[in-house]
Amino acid sequence: MQESSESVTPNMEEEESASGRMRQVQKGFVGTQDILVRTEDLSKVVKAHKAVLQFQADGHSVSYSEPLFLVSNLEDVKMSLIGAATRNARTRAEEFAKNGDATVGMMLSASQGAFYILQPGASMEALEYGGAYDKTTIDKIARVVVTIEYNIGR
Repeated sequence: MQESSESVTPNMEEEESASGRMRQVQKGFVGTQDILVRTEDLSKVVKAHKAVLQFQADGHSVSYSEPLFLVSNLEDVKMSLIGAATRNARTRAEEFAKNGDATVGMMLSASQGAFYILQPGASMEALEYGGAYDKTTIDKIARVVVTIEYNIGR
């Protein structure tokens, strides 16, 4: 948990004077402090979010950001997907070659394109090239685009 310094400023409200003119009047103070909470225990995140919502529902003024759900083992996920995509590319190339009376040779080049972390059910058509990272949901789907070129022989 990270806490910023507390800050207190006068709370100014506009009210009408006896002469009918509007003026700024101090009514109390506004205290602020940013608190950032990080945990891998998702049940604590859900519990804290519900507590903040209840605090607000009880009439307390509070500003907060929705929780962000990040992938903690992102590099492992990327490597796993690249490995699976590379194997899949070889299988597809062999299918093309089989139906074209050819053989698949050495890999000539390979590149990773966009990497996507999406909420379940998200459509790839609505996404722009370059990748996406959904942080609003706990459950996620990861996708990677790879381009692989093989030598084709007869």
